[in-house]
Amino acid sequence: MFFAGSTTAAALATFDSLPAVSVERMLGRWRGEGVPTGHRLDGLLERFGWYGKAFASAEDVQPLLFADAHGAIYPIDPRYVPMQLVARAAGALNHAAIGALFRRVGWLARARSPGARLRMTQYRGLATATMIYDRLPICDVFRLVDDDTVLGLMDLRGEPQPFFFLLRRDPGPRRRV
Repeated sequence: MFFAGSTTAAALATFDSLPAVSVERMLGRWRGEGVPTGHRLDGLLERFGWYGKAFASAEDVQPLLFADAHGAIYPIDPRYVPMQLVARAAGALNHAAIGALFRRVGWLARARSPGARLRMTQYRGLATATMIYDRLPICDVFRLVDDDTVLGLMDLRGEPQPFFFLLRRDPGPRRRV
């Protein structure tokens, strides 16, 4: 369904063809991976050790899980992520040395409380589960691919092109991160 070299138009067509997902179905921990569409953020999250997202409840969401240099998973507080700057400087940040440095010191931005909420919102003609960041102008909108996979679309204010990603349900225990 998704492949390297996809375009935003092709990803949007796929997104629009998929059914809605409920808030309840999003609960649990999810492993993330970017969907390459030519967006300037393509590959950046993975370079920094992005693991995925965790949804304990509609009110308790950790939107940014990362893995450190030893593979330990921890949540990052989104207020320490200057997304507008990251989006503009993505090319300069997408280097192995910067990613390795983040994997060693990223825990300094560890979240101590939830950083987002889940709500049903109307997006591109369909009401579906949407993660709304508490302190950033970002909404991640989800569509159901299969029982354990959703396609996400990051809608960042001021960014002309959406960023696409897949979330696959983590088969491990569904406990708070």
